[in-house]
Amino acid sequence: MIRRRLAHLPTRPTWRCQACGIAWPCSAAKLNLLARYREDRAALLVHLAALRDEAAAQLSAGQPDSVASADLAERFTGWASAR
Repeated sequence: MIRRRLAHLPTRPTWRCQACGIAWPCSAAKLNLLARYREDRAALLVHLAALRDEAAAQLSAGQPDSVASADLAERFTGWASAR
């Protein structure tokens, strides 16, 4: 039997990684995103900010007090900021 590997992509509306189940973006997703946007960090940050906004709307719809916007900012964009 051949096992197919799942990509490290978000599962909506929980925003958990479909491959490893932890909060997305997981470490593998971060590495993949950094590689994909290697030449354009600004585009990566724009992409992540849009995903952060989508996640905030979906997560707050399910449990309004469950996610702080500062936590989502660090989770989605803080790690990708130019150092």
